[in-house]
Amino acid sequence: MAGSSAERDGARTRRAGRGSRAERFAPYVLVAPAVLIIVALRLYPLLLGVNFSFTGDGEQNGRAVGFDNYRELLGDPLFQTALGNVGLLVLLLPVAVAIPGLLATFIYLRVPGHRFYRSVYFFPAVLSPVIVGAIFNLLLAFDGPLNAVLGAVGVGPVDWLGDPDLAMFMVVGVYIWATFGMSLVVFLAGFATLDAALLDAARVDGASLPQVVWHVIIPSLTRTIQFVFVTTMIGMLTSMFGLLFVMTSGGPEGSTYLPEYYIWIQQGQMNRPALASAASTVLFVIMLVVGMLQIKLLERAGRDK
Repeated sequence: MAGSSAERDGARTRRAGRGSRAERFAPYVLVAPAVLIIVALRLYPLLLGVNFSFTGDGEQNGRAVGFDNYRELLGDPLFQTALGNVGLLVLLLPVAVAIPGLLATFIYLRVPGHRFYRSVYFFPAVLSPVIVGAIFNLLLAFDGPLNAVLGAVGVGPVDWLGDPDLAMFMVVGVYIWATFGMSLVVFLAGFATLDAALLDAARVDGASLPQVVWHVIIPSLTRTIQFVFVTTMIGMLTSMFGLLFVMTSGGPEGSTYLPEYYIWIQQGQMNRPALASAASTVLFVIMLVVGMLQIKLLERAGRDK
């Protein structure tokens, strides 16, 4: 009997050991497909692109040229303009995040008509960038409706898309209008996690709306704000091609170039794939650095509150 009991105990111990090993490896097995897809479809092409950026175009196709492509990029006025416009986007980013954040706050606080406004605000997000660009091309044309309205009140016409000092602001403004609906949805999802007791306590203490936003809502939605900041910046750098192509085609005088548009010109128009790969690598590094800086700054701001 003693021997039989020892065998049963041994069998239970072996089964427990197998179960423990299975539980230990289960997370790796479940994550493996996603990791393989990311490595095969993201990291491997990225490394190929970086490697290709150190080769030549045309007669030097496939030959190693070191940093020649990067030197050419830095000396190209159009690429310099594209990098300058990236700096402009970084400066305008708080505006692009604040607009959906404030509108989501009003909807969450149930201002009159909030259900109607929620639908209206999201509507532009379902429109194609090509359609949005075509609509605003008509509205902002030199002889278009906007200048007609300005003329009716005695203001002279403005060349909204033909003035190099204005065109980029117009394109960015249209992009923010067309895409803030998605950020609005993200903010509303973040509000679903907000502790209503904090808002009630603030109201009881007589806090004004700006005080509620600054001392209650922003600290409570730090993670959501970080997410919207990073995704909006990535969207500005990688999803404005359609608007640029339809509204300005990079003009006037190359003033609305962004790295994404520059890459398309080099790859699709100039047949310079190695130079386009170098520009893609620079764009990737910019997004990585800007994204990391944003997260660090917002984390620090969240700790200071």
